[in-house]
Amino acid sequence: MADTEDLPRAHVKRIVKNKLAELQGATGDGDAQKRDIQVQKEALQALSESAKIFIHYLTATANDLCHEAKRSTISADDVMRAVEDTEFNEFLEPLKLSLEGYKKEHAEKSAKRMEKGLKRKAAAMEADNAAERVAGGGAAA
Repeated sequence: MADTEDLPRAHVKRIVKNKLAELQGATGDGDAQKRDIQVQKEALQALSESAKIFIHYLTATANDLCHEAKRSTISADDVMRAVEDTEFNEFLEPLKLSLEGYKKEHAEKSAKRMEKGLKRKAAAMEADNAAERVAGGGAAA
């Protein structure tokens, strides 16, 4: 039975398989030696549970940092400090790069949404103006 806090199994499996493929490629073995690495269901469950515990641990640490600063919202900076405080410093650089990529992607999406909204508003105003011209032309005749 799945717990409501369980991480999606398909996501965990994809992350594990991608990392294993990356590690296999990093070993310098030729394509002839590459093989599909299998992961037991219990191993995936253990990895999933470990990730969940790690998330809880970081959340609690970040929450403590928020309370110390008399804030009620956990920020990305709080998570970064929590990673430092829990002595997982080797994760800081990949985390920073990931957050920068997320911010860039989010900014691009926001700009596109804004542009679409402005175009839609301009089209609506043009349609209103055209309707007024037609209505104004009909009243003069």
